[in-house]
Amino acid sequence: MERALYIVAYDITEPSRLNRVRYFLKGYSTGGQKSVYECFLTESELVFVVSNLSRLIYEPDDRVHIFRLDGRSQTITLGVAVKPKNSSFFFFG
Repeated sequence: MERALYIVAYDITEPSRLNRVRYFLKGYSTGGQKSVYECFLTESELVFVVSNLSRLIYEPDDRVHIFRLDGRSQTITLGVAVKPKNSSFFFFG
């Protein structure tokens, strides 16, 4: 069960849908800020996340972008950002 790093970014126009999307994604994210979340997902988790997001949003008005990144890439942080202490281990609660 291999995990890949995804960045999920969204722009939701209606507050109640925004809260539902935010709450759902927080269950899969290892970090993020405002409307962008870092998620390490298996292939089946990705399918589940995409399926649920498509039901939570209103496609004519809302946008969700999911980008796959290379988890081996070097992390660069600026400002008050903090690098993960152990980037090889993430807990999904």
